[in-house]
Amino acid sequence: MKLHMQPLLIALLVAAATLAQAQTPPQAGAPAASAAAYKAKSPLLSRADYDRLLAHPEQVVVIDVRRPDEQASIGAFPVFLSIQARDLEKNLDFIPRDRAVITVSNHAGRAGAAADLLAARGFKVAGAIGVQGYEAEGGTLVHVLPPPPRQAGGAPNAAPAAAATAAAKL
Repeated sequence: MKLHMQPLLIALLVAAATLAQAQTPPQAGAPAASAAAYKAKSPLLSRADYDRLLAHPEQVVVIDVRRPDEQASIGAFPVFLSIQARDLEKNLDFIPRDRAVITVSNHAGRAGAAADLLAARGFKVAGAIGVQGYEAEGGTLVHVLPPPPRQAGGAPNAAPAAAATAAAKL
């Protein structure tokens, strides 16, 4: 009977160790769980790295490769160039070549792929960052308001503009 219990005991110890490791919080300075899935060649930036780069805004350009609805619902950095990942290659002419490029997505997956594409095209790439990782590290995001809906004739809805004008006169 003792020989049959030993494999069960080993299996229980392995399971307990795995569970304990999964519940251990990451240590300060350790990459977030999403960083483990990061596969790009370009550096994955931490909040501290990103903030350090932004200390010299004239030297960087931030490119958010997410859809506008993601920027609105999840949050974004205060200033960025918005080029969705699928449109990046056809919009290379709009990206400054004299600045270090930081690419942004939710968890840095698309941002890493975009950073690698830009590096392959000769851009100076500082790295990629995920806004959710940045926020988890204590960073603050802004929520971008979507534009007002268009009226049936294709013109933007004038009601929000009229309300803003009326409020400005007060």
